[in-house]
Amino acid sequence: MACDAAMSTMLSKPVLQCHINATFSTSARSPDPTRISLRSLKSSPYMLGSSSSAATFAPSSQICSFSCKQPAGFMLGQGRKTPNLRVSAIIKEHTGSILGAENLRFVVVAGRFNEVITKPLVAGALETFKRFAVKDEHIDVIWVPGSFEIPMTAQTLAKTGRYHAVVCIGAVIKGATTHYDAVANSAASGVMSASLNSGVPCIFGILTCENMEQAIDRAGGKVGNKGGEAALTAIEMASLLLHISADKRAII
Repeated sequence: MACDAAMSTMLSKPVLQCHINATFSTSARSPDPTRISLRSLKSSPYMLGSSSSAATFAPSSQICSFSCKQPAGFMLGQGRKTPNLRVSAIIKEHTGSILGAENLRFVVVAGRFNEVITKPLVAGALETFKRFAVKDEHIDVIWVPGSFEIPMTAQTLAKTGRYHAVVCIGAVIKGATTHYDAVANSAASGVMSASLNSGVPCIFGILTCENMEQAIDRAGGKVGNKGGEAALTAIEMASLLLHISADKRAII
């Protein structure tokens, strides 16, 4: 399915009318117009409330028209829900899996600075790996002085080819100087560069918090354990990239 949609809105009237034109590829074996049901249209950057609408298209013209009405005064750009649009079963979806991770290898790169925070984060990551059947012998933990040193180490390890993903764990807590901004920005951009340069997912599990209380909340406190979340992301991304590599027809 190829779909190019354009929306025009009219805010000058009490009732907002929206219109979408979309182009679809259709089958010659379906000569009758096909009705497409949209349970809710709340796609970014438009929010059209909870109105139910429908669209029709004729295979001869391959043009889909969609119209809806909504009371004026609603806010644009607030909706983030993907519309439930079902047109063709030909579309392929590629997602990572958090199952079947027993043969995957991971490395955790953690900063010792603020270790009262980073140690619980590492423990959360290891617990998550264990919960999803990653073998202990397939996990390495590397400690570096602080978050600033994490990206280079992560990239070096990723390029060895021994690991399917790298989990980067650290804690940067804001202080009285601008040192926080320099370290946090460098760590974030460095981890991203490590992923792009190595082709191996380097997961950003570095906390950047305003104060120690926020960090504690995210290292096993009331907000959860971000180290465990980073490990789960590593499993899914490792699985996804393996799937894409195996399927030469995959579209990235």
